[in-house]
Parts: sequence; C-alpha cells; structure tokens
Amino acid sequence: MSLGSDSGPGIVHSLLCHRQGGDSEAFARRAIQSLLRKLKEKRDELDALVAAVTSGGAQPGQCVTVQRTLDGRLQVAGRKGFPHVIYARLWRWPDLHKNELKPVQFCQFAFDLKCDSVCVNPYHYERVGTPDSGLSIQSTVPPPRPVKEEFVHDCVQMELPARREPGAEPPTRPHRALPPRRPPEPPRVPRTYPALPMVPQGPEFWCSIAYFEQDVQVGEIFKVPSSCPSVVVDGYVDPSGGARFCLGQLSNVQRCAASERARLHIGKGVQLERRGEGDVWMRCRSDHAVFVQSFYLDREAGRAPGDAVHKVYPGAHIKVFDLRQCHRQMQQQAATAQAAATAQAAAVAGSLPGPGSVGGIAPAIGLSVAAGLGVDDLRRLCLVRLSFVKGWGPDYPRASITCTPCWIEVHLHRALQLLDHVLHALPDAHA
Repeated sequence: MSLGSDSGPGIVHSLLCHRQGGDSEAFARRAIQSLLRKLKEKRDELDALVAAVTSGGAQPGQCVTVQRTLDGRLQVAGRKGFPHVIYARLWRWPDLHKNELKPVQFCQFAFDLKCDSVCVNPYHYERVGTPDSGLSIQSTVPPPRPVKEEFVHDCVQMELPARREPGAEPPTRPHRALPPRRPPEPPRVPRTYPALPMVPQGPEFWCSIAYFEQDVQVGEIFKVPSSCPSVVVDGYVDPSGGARFCLGQLSNVQRCAASERARLHIGKGVQLERRGEGDVWMRCRSDHAVFVQSFYLDREAGRAPGDAVHKVYPGAHIKVFDLRQCHRQMQQQAATAQAAATAQAAAVAGSLPGPGSVGGIAPAIGLSVAAGLGVDDLRRLCLVRLSFVKGWGPDYPRASITCTPCWIEVHLHRALQLLDHVLHALPDAHA
C-alpha cells in the first residue's frame, strides 16, 4: 500500500482521528507533524505507520524509525520525552510510563537495542506491568476508546473513558499515576444540534447505492431495507442481494481496461452501518484504500464542504455521516434562502432597486437562484461518495470522481426525508 501523493494535512487528520485520550489535541497534532517531517524521505516507513495506526495493529508492518538523540529523548512542542513512549501514549496507552514498554521480537530498531535509529511504531511494543507487580496492564485494564468516537444518541463529540459494564467498579491499575506536568485544559464545549423533527413513519429503505464506472452508471440501484442496519459492498459475485451488494456480478459492455483492473482489487470492499436514526459508519474491509467524499469528514478536518477527498486505509472504521449535522446544514441553507427572499421582496417593492431592475421592479427570479442555492446543492448533503482503489482531486491525475474507474454513490433516505421537510418550510418566493 502506498500513500502516493497524499498531502500532509490529510495524513495528519487520518492519524489524529486514532489518537487516544491524554495529551491535548494541539500537542498530538504537533507530535504527528513532527514525525511526518522526519519520515518525509521514508515513504515505506510512513506507509507502515499509517497502516499500523489506522488498522489498530492488525497490520503492524515494519519499523518506523527516527534518529536517536544524544540523551535518547525527543522534543515536541517544548516537551521532552522518549520517542517510542510519546507515540505509544498518543495511539495506544495515554497513561503509559516509559518503564512499562518492551519491544516485540521482530522489532529491529527497538529503543533498548541502542541503535542509531529508534523505532516509534506503537505496535512494535507491548505494555507490561511495573517490575514490582509482574502483571500485564493490558490484561487488566480495558483499552481506552478513541477520542474521535462519537456518542451516538446525544451526537456529542467528547473524550470518553475506558468502557466498562454498568455497575462495575472502575478498573484498578497496578501502578501510581504520575502527577500532571501542567494544569489541566478547560473542558471542551460539546457540539450539539437541535432535535430532529418527528415523522409519522421512517423510510422503508435507509439507503440506496448506485455503482458507476467513470461517468456511467452500471446495473440497477441497490436499496437496503431499514430492517437491515448494515450492508457490505464488495467485489464478489453473489446475486442474492440481502445485506450484500456484489459489484463483481455487474456487467458493462463498454467497460474500459482501467475499470477492469480496479475491479480486481475491490475484494471485501466496505461495510456501511447505520447507527441511531441515521448516522453512518464505514469500515474498509478491502486490502486497498478507499477514497471518500463526505461533508461530515470535511467539517472534522476543518475543510470547506466538498473541498477534500479523504483516504481511508484498510481496517479503518470511521464515521462518514452525521444526520443532525446534515439537518443543521439544511436549516442554515434555508435561512440563507429566506434572507434572499426578503431582499428580493424589498427589491420588487422598489426599496432596493437592483442593477437589473426597471422602474424599481426587479425581474422575477426564483428564490433558490437569489440565494445561490439549488435543490441539487441541498441533495448533495444527503449522500456519500466512495471510490475504490483510485483517488481523485488535486493530488491525483483524475479531476473528479467521475474519472475514477469504479465508485459508488450512497443516498441516505432519512436525510432526504428531512430535506423534503426543510424544502416545504421555505417561504414561497411568489407569496
């Protein structure tokens, strides 16, 4: 697996999504950026790092090395620490002490080997108990949940503690925690959205999936019943449907050689899972990365909607759609349209003569045009696009997803239902 020409910010965001609690997000970001600079000329090691982190250790890969310093410590954001400990804390154990790590047998540049280079691959180390306890902390303390995991029912992003069963006592740790090095940061304000409008009946299907080869739709649209919360889209040939959409069975007499080659690598494809009323998570089951266009991921990465293509590595499990966020975006667009309608009405009355008006009477234009908004713009909020194997955008030779050899478009029906509600609530431009 190769990162190709992926941009640095995209890789930073991908790795940041897998950080554990502990240090602040600002420190984690600077630590990741520092490491990426050191790996700039080591593409194979960078590939191995991304694969190890995004797969949760399912693909531990090769050593990921940095130059050993004189005292063995690395400085990040004004703080010094042992490099293998810094990154093990970042991606695996936020409460780790340096004397709790031991390398796996196949690690060739482990810190304790005193080589000129030090391996910082977090999955090349195991956590052990303190010398007095002789216990493995991994076996007694459940791993913390990722910072980027959302609490589905409240739709709030927050740092979550380790999972434990209701009524269970908090797990005990066979060591004492070190005192904090600095005052704790103020708590992050959770992001909340208004409640969704009630509907008498939800949609019969929670999503429909269209498959394309370049700009040509191939086969019929595949609909997933609401009674089936997850669906697999793979490259195999089972025609029975149900919870699997097998792209290998679809024929196309105009199929090009690029699509033929890419289809060979879809393999186990992806799994799409509906959570709650309409949030969607995706797991990459293929041996190759997939490329996703998602307004939710754009927002999480601090990008403008539709401005980015997100590379998702094999084994990664990420959220790609948030229903309440989508509904909020719809409402904001509706507010923009309403403001445009008010301005248009004033122009028609002659109080705001525009450059195209005649005698104070503006030409009749649609509300969506006045707001710079069309139904298609809103509809795009309700879908997720995904390309197998090949990416597109400024970092790739393909300008748009319609130039990629094989891709899918997932229409989310609950979101479309909410969009219909929002469109009906828009003021009549001719009222």
